[in-house]
Amino acid sequence: MNDRNLLQRAIKIAEEGIIDGNGPFGAVITRGGKIIAEAVNKVVLSVDPTAHAEILAIRRASEVMKTHNLADCVIYASCEPCPMCLGAIYWSGIRKVVYASDRNEAAASGFSDSQIYNEIALDPAKRKIMFIRHNDAGGEEVFRKWDKFENRIPY
Repeated sequence: MNDRNLLQRAIKIAEEGIIDGNGPFGAVITRGGKIIAEAVNKVVLSVDPTAHAEILAIRRASEVMKTHNLADCVIYASCEPCPMCLGAIYWSGIRKVVYASDRNEAAASGFSDSQIYNEIALDPAKRKIMFIRHNDAGGEEVFRKWDKFENRIPY
């Protein structure tokens, strides 16, 4: 299947998801041109604010491939991934994203991510959500243990 056909699949499952009461987003992940995972946004029905189509598709692809590294995969999304999904795409190692609608079209339908994009750029002390850091809590010790742990798997 080519990029256009796979993108059309993501759009189709997004449309089908609306009928079932889900959000208007769909995602498909491929490896070697074959679909290994697909998902629709299930935020409301699963009562999970992280249940975006891209996140769910990444989770399924990782289960199928039995790895956290999806570097040889492509994700097709009905809409430009939000900041959370973009972060997950980077963490998973996916190197290609093909999408249809953009963030402006999503915002016109009530799905605006602009506040999140703006907040990410700010110093934590200037964000709308209160961030409190305790420098003396010992958090750095966890990283020292990680640094010394012989069986760690980098990601």
